[in-house]
Amino acid sequence: MDFWQVLPVAVALVFIIEGMLPFISPHRWRNMLAMANQMEDRVIRNIGLGSMVFGIVLLYLVH
Repeated sequence: MDFWQVLPVAVALVFIIEGMLPFISPHRWRNMLAMANQMEDRVIRNIGLGSMVFGIVLLYLVH
């Protein structure tokens, strides 16, 4: 498969996965956003970095 065929599928999966929590439990999602609003930028950046590294490692293992 070509990169341009896989990219929209990957983006669609991200939207599906990201939409699951607010659909299943809007109250917990709202609480999570309130908690994230109180975090320092450094903490949010570290969480984002950890998520990206996890994704890269998972992609490497799957591929």
